[in-house]
Amino acid sequence: MIKTYIEKLSVFTVLMVIFSSCDIERLESAQETAEGGGTIETFTAYTIDSTDPTGSNVYGRIVFWKTDLDQTLVQISLYNTIADIMHPAVLINGVAGAGTTTLLALDEVDGSTGELSDNKFFLISDTAFYDSILTLDAHVSISLSPSDDTIVATGDIGANADPVDSN
Repeated sequence: MIKTYIEKLSVFTVLMVIFSSCDIERLESAQETAEGGGTIETFTAYTIDSTDPTGSNVYGRIVFWKTDLDQTLVQISLYNTIADIMHPAVLINGVAGAGTTTLLALDEVDGSTGELSDNKFFLISDTAFYDSILTLDAHVSISLSPSDDTIVATGDIGANADPVDSN
């Protein structure tokens, strides 16, 4: 009997220590940016125009965002894409219609959403890339599908076009 009493008293004591040492009030979630983080505010945007000979009228915008770590995030938003088809997106040296050398292969655009498929942004870790965009001799090219390289949309960037928006 004494053993049972001691066990119950021990459990009670442990529970009292736990609950009396814990602050039971509800904490509000911290909605601020983590230390070292921040918002992305610096960007340069260019138009992507339809070039599809079949008339699908795929068009949109490519936006280059500068991060606090001087990296570049690429965001593509397209309209009139074909659902359930992935549209490869690449940056090509030279003006639209003339350049053929791939500068950088981006992620594919998901035809169901009109946005990059793997992530909303494609990361370019080269810290000098964003600052070189305005002088870059290149264009973005969007193909019909991975198996059909028909160009459905394209847009000059950098030295070949004025940005449609930036800050």
